[in-house]
Amino acid sequence: MSSVASVHSLWTAAAGAPGKIPAPHIEYTQLAPTLIVLGAAVLGIVIEAFVPRRHRYYSQLLLALVALAAGFAAVIGLAAGGFGSSKAHIAAMGALAVDGPALFLQGTILLVSLVAVFTFAERRLDPVAHGNRVDSFAAQPAAVPGGAAEQAAVKAGFTTTEVFPILLFAVGGMLVFPAANDLLTLFIALEVFSLPLYILCALARRQRLLSQEAAVKYFLLGAFSSAFLLFGVALLYGYAGTVTYAGIAEVISDGAKQIDPALAGTMGNDALLLIGAALVLMGLLFKVGAVPFHMWTPDVYQGAPTPVTGFMAAATKVAAFGALLRLLYVVLPGMRWDWQPVMWGVAILTMLGGAIVAITQTDIKRLLAYSSIAHAGFLLAGVLATSEEGISSVLFYLGAYSFVTLGAFAVVTLVRDAGGEATALSKWAGLGRRSPLVAAVFAVFLLAFAGIPLTSGFAGKFAVFKAAAQGGAGWLVVVGVLSSAIAAFFYIRVIVLMFFNEPKADGPTVAVPSPLTTTAIAIGVAVTLVLGLAPQYFLDLAGQAGVFVR
Repeated sequence: MSSVASVHSLWTAAAGAPGKIPAPHIEYTQLAPTLIVLGAAVLGIVIEAFVPRRHRYYSQLLLALVALAAGFAAVIGLAAGGFGSSKAHIAAMGALAVDGPALFLQGTILLVSLVAVFTFAERRLDPVAHGNRVDSFAAQPAAVPGGAAEQAAVKAGFTTTEVFPILLFAVGGMLVFPAANDLLTLFIALEVFSLPLYILCALARRQRLLSQEAAVKYFLLGAFSSAFLLFGVALLYGYAGTVTYAGIAEVISDGAKQIDPALAGTMGNDALLLIGAALVLMGLLFKVGAVPFHMWTPDVYQGAPTPVTGFMAAATKVAAFGALLRLLYVVLPGMRWDWQPVMWGVAILTMLGGAIVAITQTDIKRLLAYSSIAHAGFLLAGVLATSEEGISSVLFYLGAYSFVTLGAFAVVTLVRDAGGEATALSKWAGLGRRSPLVAAVFAVFLLAFAGIPLTSGFAGKFAVFKAAAQGGAGWLVVVGVLSSAIAAFFYIRVIVLMFFNEPKADGPTVAVPSPLTTTAIAIGVAVTLVLGLAPQYFLDLAGQAGVFVR
């Protein structure tokens, strides 16, 4: 009874002394891009619950497009208001940074997601089933694959419109991830965008079991990586007595000047710092798909519905590299001599591993997965430049790479046979003779991946390798160029297969898409060529955005 009275007296004392519990100060305008997207995601759930099924598809599609466009407009407004440069600061009581890299990455994620929504909404590629147009997603995802409930849902012509709010939740988490300014916000953002992706991976209309297997693998390995990251956060808190980026960086550089007596026994312990930093980096390198944390990538890319694969491959990389840059440049610059050699090793393994293993692939989605691993290695070369040029080159490369990736996976959705998408490479033989335009567009994306001049891939690789060479990582550039040469072999092999081999009699056909997928592919080609032919404006833009607020 006395303990209840003491708690009650504490409560009344706190309530009677205003100022003891300060009200949170949140800059809602500066967080508008994220709030718009998450608000629309919540509204999308309400639409699923209350709007009749026949109206949901158009309602959800319109809501998703408007929300992402409004979010991008908010990013442009913040950048125009100087929040990317002179007014850059830490918002939301120290939780989020509003600065150049954060706004650049958020803008890229929103544009990529906007294009991805077009591929999600495509309903003309599969033949009409029971008088209804169908999309890439399972009619009733909760039903047992092939069971009576699924067959009834297919017969009734159901389509899974929940994918749009789930996508918006993932985008909301991705917007917070590269802007997070303390380790707990970083972890929460990671979970907010990972959980929707686990769900989206399991929703394929065709090959349901493969899709569910991909989702389970991604979920289990993702849970491991999240656990490593969270354990690293705990150790870093034990080391520095704070989870804020600036606080940890200060303890690393100056030592603990004002040690909290309660933490005096552990603060400043270098073992906690080294192990904690390594575990947090492991969690981020898993999301990036760097060797040796890449094992999930080919299986998940192959099993997930192709629109989801394209979205994941593009947007997740942008968010994860943004968070990795901020961690290394803001929190751990004082440990550069400790993490640089390890990251060198990871970058070299990632470039060579992705390029060499891709040669052996016989499935187009797995080939693109190993290609994305190699590109993660090229990006790590830019990260290791440890300079402003390094940051801006990585930002530019992420913007260029994400649109090429989206376009390439959008083309993969068009090549189909009786079983759905024809992803076996052998089936792509002679595609250039059956459908010259689609094969030519795919060839443009492959040449961009290979880094051939006059494509965005060349401008991006040149920028990161130049920054790495100036930063003293010359040997890394040599390995990068060798890996690019190896990678060029398998990209050009696919082009030769499409244009110089005879088409098979029972080969796949190229479906005629709706204006939605056509627009997604056209945007991909336009960005690839514009960033390849006239990259300077965008390089300057990335250069202006290349300074982190501390």
